[in-house]
Amino acid sequence: MAEINPKIAVVYTENAAVATLIDQKILEEIDIHALENSIIPLVERKQGINLVLDFSNVEFLSSSALGLLIRVSKKIYESNGQLRLCAISDSIMQIFKITRLDKIFKIFPDRQQALDSFENV
Repeated sequence: MAEINPKIAVVYTENAAVATLIDQKILEEIDIHALENSIIPLVERKQGINLVLDFSNVEFLSSSALGLLIRVSKKIYESNGQLRLCAISDSIMQIFKITRLDKIFKIFPDRQQALDSFENV
């Protein structure tokens, strides 16, 4: 039986929560739902959350996972929070560019730059 536990690690910094996606592949619906069930409560826990999603381990991402990112972004925006993405591989970044999501999301090369961007807002 497939493991349905979400594979994210959350670290809290002074001004943000950083959720590192552990899985290399986020393709199956069951994995996307598990990820959603982990991220959405994190967003709902704190009004105006600053959240960094770290993709340093992710090599493959489905279009459904992109839909999840849009839903997460909307929820964060509605709660007056901010979302940053970081450490996205070149192949996944191409998908963001093709779909023009690179114009919607604030994407940074690494975690530290994403965190520093909150201080400059």
